[in-house]
Amino acid sequence: MMRYWPRRAGGLPPGQRLLSEMPRFSDRPCLPPPVMPVEPRLEIRRDGEPVAVLSARDLEALGPRDHTADFHCVTTWSVTGLTWTGVPLRDVLAAVGVPETPYLVAGGGDRWRAVFVWPDAVAPDVLIATRLNGAALDERHGAPLRLVAPGQYGYKSVKHLVAVDLLTGEPRADPKEHPRARVAFEERHPRLPGRLLRLPYRLVIGPTAYLAERSLRRRATPTGERHGGEDDSGGGRVDR
Repeated sequence: MMRYWPRRAGGLPPGQRLLSEMPRFSDRPCLPPPVMPVEPRLEIRRDGEPVAVLSARDLEALGPRDHTADFHCVTTWSVTGLTWTGVPLRDVLAAVGVPETPYLVAGGGDRWRAVFVWPDAVAPDVLIATRLNGAALDERHGAPLRLVAPGQYGYKSVKHLVAVDLLTGEPRADPKEHPRARVAFEERHPRLPGRLLRLPYRLVIGPTAYLAERSLRRRATPTGERHGGEDDSGGGRVDR
């Protein structure tokens, strides 16, 4: 597990340390990833009412672009210089004609959800990504669609994205989810100071990444046999 122990490096946000590669990471590392369709399908809803369903062709028509950014996990590891390819979320929302709302909830096929306030959701670097470093997203990193929010901790970057809900009322968030989770301000937790969480969060990095990668190789078949596959989980507030 030493390969997952981050090292000190210059130029990182407060409390962050560097990993050389992006591990598989999430809240429940022993569970397999959801079974997702090969072709993306993204539903946009407003206060529970369907607004639009976007296909891969629809997203392609909006002009995907590359965006290089660092990725910061709330548990203090960072990976730098990742290139995501996708469409800005604000372009998607504009294309389907939805007006500004106070809150958005991004939902994944693994039932993970993240709450956003409008200004964070429509930042220019928030993408609906289909590719990472030139290759199509795989299950490890959230295929077929992933919401990527570089300015926020990784738990806002929802894997296996299937829906975006626009809400006029404040939604219920995970008890450990900061409403904004801005990396620059070390908003790791809604109530506790970020500095106090650095060490306890850092201690879960190795076990979580190890279990997540192991489950990737031990995904169960319907007959109970094991084959190469992957998982989407972690132990504590960890990033996706």
